[in-house]
This record gives sequence, C-alpha cells and structure tokens, in this order.
Amino acid sequence: MGEWGREENKERLQDGDLHTTCGLYPESNPKSHMPRDRKEKTENLLLHSEKPTRVLTETSHPQGEARALSRTTGSPTVKLTERHQGTNTLFRKFSEMKWPMDVRPLNKSLVSDGKWKRADATQEKRRSFLQEFCKKYGGVSRPQSHLFHMVSRIYVEDKHKILYCEVPKAGCSNWKRVLMVLSGLAPSADNISHDAVHYGKHLKKLDSFDLKGIHIRLNTYTKAVFVRDPMERLVSAFRDKFEHPNSYYHPVFGKAIIKKYRPNACEEALNNGSGVKFKEFIHYLLDSHRPVGMDIHWEKVSKLCYPCLISYDFVGKFETLEEDANYFLQLIGAPKELKFPNFKDRHASDRRTNAQVVRQYLKDLTQTERQLIYDFYSLDYLMFNYTTPFL
Repeated sequence: MGEWGREENKERLQDGDLHTTCGLYPESNPKSHMPRDRKEKTENLLLHSEKPTRVLTETSHPQGEARALSRTTGSPTVKLTERHQGTNTLFRKFSEMKWPMDVRPLNKSLVSDGKWKRADATQEKRRSFLQEFCKKYGGVSRPQSHLFHMVSRIYVEDKHKILYCEVPKAGCSNWKRVLMVLSGLAPSADNISHDAVHYGKHLKKLDSFDLKGIHIRLNTYTKAVFVRDPMERLVSAFRDKFEHPNSYYHPVFGKAIIKKYRPNACEEALNNGSGVKFKEFIHYLLDSHRPVGMDIHWEKVSKLCYPCLISYDFVGKFETLEEDANYFLQLIGAPKELKFPNFKDRHASDRRTNAQVVRQYLKDLTQTERQLIYDFYSLDYLMFNYTTPFL
C-alpha cells in the first residue's frame, strides 16, 4: 500500500448518546412521503432535535477525541473563566449568521462537454427539492445546536474550495481519497489505505477553524453532501461492523447489545461481543435508553450534515455515485485524469448491500420494528426524496 498503508488506529465511539444515523428505490414525489399526521412531527424534529451542548468544549467527535475548542493556557480556573467570558461572544456571532444559508447557483463554467446534461438536470432537481422541503418544514431560522458541532463532519479542501460533509457508508472513504489527491497529499487515490484515509489526520475539518474561517468557507466554498437510502445504509453499517472481526465495535457495542437484548446469553458472547444479530442491533437502535451511545455509521444524515441549515450546493447519491462524483469533479475544476474510485474499500468479496440484501435482513423483523426503523430515519427519507420502503 505504500506510505499510506502503514498507519494504524482503532475506530472509536462517538461520545454521548444522541437520542432521537444504496437503495434501488427510485426518487419520487414528496407528497407520497408525508402523511398528514406527520407534518407537525416533522417540523418539530427538523431543527429542535438536538439537546443543548456546551459551547466551547466539543465532545461529540466520532473518534471520541473530546477536545477543548478554546486554546487557552494557564490554570483550570483561568481557562474556565475565559471559556465563560467567550460564550457571549460566540452566541452573538452565531446569532448574527444567516440561517438557513442561501442556495447559490452552481458554477458550471468549468464543465467542458455536453455529456453531463442528465447529471446536471438531476442535480438541479435534487437541490430544488431539498430547498423546497426545508422551506416548508424548516420552521425556524435559528439553529438549536452550536456551530462547531454542526460543522464537525465537514472536510475542507482549500485549493479547490470544497466542503464535503462525510456520511459514512455512502462512499465517504473514496471521497476522502479524492480530497487527499486534490490537496496534493497523494498522487493517486488507488494506493491510499483505509487506515490512512480515516485515521491519518491528513485532512482538515471545518470545526478546526475559528469562527471567521468557518463563516467565510461556508459562504464561499462549494458544499457537497452524498447520501444513501437510509435502510440500505443501516444494513451496510451492521454488516461492516458486526459481521466481520472488529477490535472496537465488538467489545464496545457488541458486548453492551448482547448483555441487554439477548436473554440467557452465553459467557463467551458476553465476554467478546461477537455474533450480534440484526434484530438485537435494531433493538439497540430504537431504544431511548441505549446501553452505549450512537455512532456516526448509523446516525441520521439530518444530524450529521444539517442540510436544512447548511445549504449544500451539490447533493449526490450513492445510487448514482460514480456519475454524480465525476460530474462534481468537473464542476470544481479537478485535474482531468482524476476519476472517482469505484473499488470497494473493505470486505471486497462481500456482495454490496442493495435492496435485495436489505430484504433478507428485514424479513427477520416484525412489521412494527420495520415501521419504527422508517420512523427513525423518516427525515432522511423525506428530505432526500427516497421512496418509502416496503414495510
């Protein structure tokens, strides 16, 4: 793998329990999604689902790396005082920002040929749909979560002025490879290992900048998010983390899940956390008192990327990933030789998670459990115009 293959790390837990994250289903009319009795619920969920968080201390990074955003020095008392004094300034600047942000027309001046007409038409429909959905159900203009948390999943590539919001299990590993190539960190995406992509600390995140830096980039860079059918993303995450050896997810999540949701579990399963069943995983997901916190691999996109507050210029989908990604690379003026990688990042011999695979997992659940999963991800289904799955 070369120099990118040497780095090793463990996947870590997203800190805190966020009580409420490749379908072949076609995009559809939004009216078919929204039962009348769910409209009010959707409006309430959209922007009020976050609990209040501390302003100057970030504790929800997916790798569990709690770190102070304030870079003060001195005694703990001095630090606490400076943080407290800085709170008013942060809230004042935060409240002065315009939310939701304006949707800008895509700059298509760098698109060199006419073969992207279909991709362009699809992109405009997605942007328009999301904008109209957020206008209709957004409800308020002041976000309830603080700015640093809202942008903590967004990666920055300054050379081409790109902001990419990471949605795990929706092509994010290959997108990070592309960002590394665009920024000059690697000559090719083909030889960058999984560990280097996710744990190498080569890419900058938007929450590493100060307020001015965040504000400028949000208002001037091209912002992209790539999403996936929620049910297929969920099954893909389960297969990846629980059906293969994993030195982090089994002992941290697996042991807690088996202990709470498997009656008469054997000692071996309780000790190593391996062998979690999909039904047990779903019980954990839907439990308002989870024995272990949420994780970005199955967290909702609406709580990872805040698409009704941060107006994304480009909305890609895993279902059309290669076409969408290569069109986006045209838009931002990427080198012509750079193409989006289409290889499977891990477990290459496994069948890709698709609608048929999902049905095999859902058949072991009750109709009520299937409905509750949809309810859990309903906002993602609605705002990205995915067809309601057969429940």
